[in-house]
Amino acid sequence: MVKKYNIVVIAFCTILLFNCKNEEKKKVETPKKENWVKLFNGKDLNDWTIKIKGQPVGVNYKNTFIIENEVLKVNYDGYNDTFNESYGHIYYNKEFSNYRFRMQYRFTGEQLKDGAGWATRNSGIMVHCEDPKKIGLNQDFPVSIEVQLLGGLGSGERPTGNLCTPGTNVVMNDELFTPHCVNSKSKTYNGDQWVNVEIEVRNDSIIKHFINGENVLTYTKPKIGGSVDYNEAYWKKLEGTPLKKGYISLQSESHPVEFKNIEILEL
Repeated sequence: MVKKYNIVVIAFCTILLFNCKNEEKKKVETPKKENWVKLFNGKDLNDWTIKIKGQPVGVNYKNTFIIENEVLKVNYDGYNDTFNESYGHIYYNKEFSNYRFRMQYRFTGEQLKDGAGWATRNSGIMVHCEDPKKIGLNQDFPVSIEVQLLGGLGSGERPTGNLCTPGTNVVMNDELFTPHCVNSKSKTYNGDQWVNVEIEVRNDSIIKHFINGENVLTYTKPKIGGSVDYNEAYWKKLEGTPLKKGYISLQSESHPVEFKNIEILEL
């Protein structure tokens, strides 16, 4: 009887131990829920500031940025096919430092006739931007790190998720990178298909670009440096200063483009 009792106890303890290990395994394997926050509510631009070259801050010149069906669109219907270098940006009204940012974008329609050749099917996400309220009246682009978004031209390769550096430099392959732009290793996306873009920004340490889930470009140590088109003396004094935080903005560069599902996960 004692022997039978011992067998029952051992069996019970074995089952209990097995269940405990399973519970621990579940705790380890269960991913932590990510708290992504919508930056664009699909209804209005109350949380955003617009700055278009030649216009005071806050002026949505000729309704460049509009909302239709919860999509933020760069719209040139009111331009009469004349862009006149009216480069624009729409900034979210908060600075960020450590985060993942994601959205979808696509190019539509035709570029305005006097748009620059390089601006065809071209837009961008600017991170670590300077304050939009301090942008010069006729300033083309904010001092920032640009995740350049390009659409295919129907033939040949044209990667997206590239890097451009208006007034900034980064470190790439352990060397200071000073050219204005560098291509990523992404595929080419033709037509008006939606493309997923994600950016991981870690203060002034590392930045990664993802296109449709693939890491297409990585670099480190963003800092102020290089040529600017406004307030040159001010920025010259700050050359080499690490970029630790800044605003996020989306571009209008003469070709219609659409953005949706704009979200951020602060880290």
